[in-house]
Amino acid sequence: MNQQTLQQGIKAALITALISGFAVFINKFAVSGWADSAAFTTSRNIFTALLLSFLLLQSGKIKELKALTSKNWLKLILIGLLGGSIPFLMFFQAIRMIPASQAAFIHKSLFLWVGLLAFIFLKERFSKWQLAALGLFSLGVILSGAPNQWSWGTGLWLVLGATLFWAVENIIAKPLLREISSVILGWGRMFFGSIFLLAYLVFAGKTSGMLPISYAQTGWMILSGVILFGYVVSWYWALKNAPASVVTSILVAAAPITSYLETIFVTHKFPAKLIAPSLLTALGILLISNWLENTITQHRKKRTELPQALS
Repeated sequence: MNQQTLQQGIKAALITALISGFAVFINKFAVSGWADSAAFTTSRNIFTALLLSFLLLQSGKIKELKALTSKNWLKLILIGLLGGSIPFLMFFQAIRMIPASQAAFIHKSLFLWVGLLAFIFLKERFSKWQLAALGLFSLGVILSGAPNQWSWGTGLWLVLGATLFWAVENIIAKPLLREISSVILGWGRMFFGSIFLLAYLVFAGKTSGMLPISYAQTGWMILSGVILFGYVVSWYWALKNAPASVVTSILVAAAPITSYLETIFVTHKFPAKLIAPSLLTALGILLISNWLENTITQHRKKRTELPQALS
C-alpha cells in the first residue's frame, strides 16, 4: 500500500469520524420520537439503502454488480447480516436497558477488537509508533468517561455483542474490497441488512410501527438516513484504502465530537475533562497515520543530506 493511497484512506476515516460524531448526537433525538427502536432502525436503514441504490445506478456500477461471483454475493449477504442488521437491533435495544455512558464506552473498544482480529486474520502488523497510538487511544477512551459502576446483565452483553459483530464485519469486508468497489459493498450491507431487519419486524409483528406518523418523525428519519448514507460511503472508502486497524482507531475521534455537540446544544457546560482525551486522540491519529514518523524521517534525511551537499 503506497503512501498516497494510505493518506486517502486516513482522510476518509477522519470524515467518517466526523459524521459518526454527529450521527450519535442526532440519533438520540431521532429515535426518541418512535415507539419502537427496531422500527425506527429498519425505516432509517431502508431509506439509506434506497439512497445507496440510487448512487449505484448513477455511478455506473450495475455492470460490476452483474459480474459478481456467487462467493461475492454470499459475502455481501453475510455482511448485511453481521454488520447491517443484527448489531443494530442489539445496540438500540441495549441503550434502553443500560446507561448510555456504558454503551458508548463499550462501543469505543471497537478499534481494539478490530486490531486484534486484523493481526490474526489479515496479518496486519503495527509499527512501534502505531502501537504507541493504540495506547494513547486506550488512555483517551478511559479518561473520557469510564463508568464508575457497571450494570452487569443483558444490556451490557448486547452492546459487547454488537461491537464484536461490527468488528467481524470489518475483517470480512477488508479483503472483499480488493475484489469489489466500496459503493457495492456499502449497498450490499444496507440492502441485505434492511431485508433481515424487515424479516425481524414481520416475525415480531411490529411492521405497523415502521411508517412515520408525523412530519417530525419523517424529518428525523430522513436526516438520520442521510447521515448513515454518508457514514457508509466514507467508511468503506476508508477501509478500502487503509488498514482496518488504522481506520477503526481513527473512528475513536467520534466520541469527543459527540460530547462537544452535547455541550453546545444541550448542557451548555464546557467539558473540561475532555480536553486531555481530545489531545491524546489527536496525537494518536498523527502516530497511527504515520504522519509523525514520516516527519521525523524527512527531518533526519535533510540533516544527513545537508552536510553532504556542503562538502
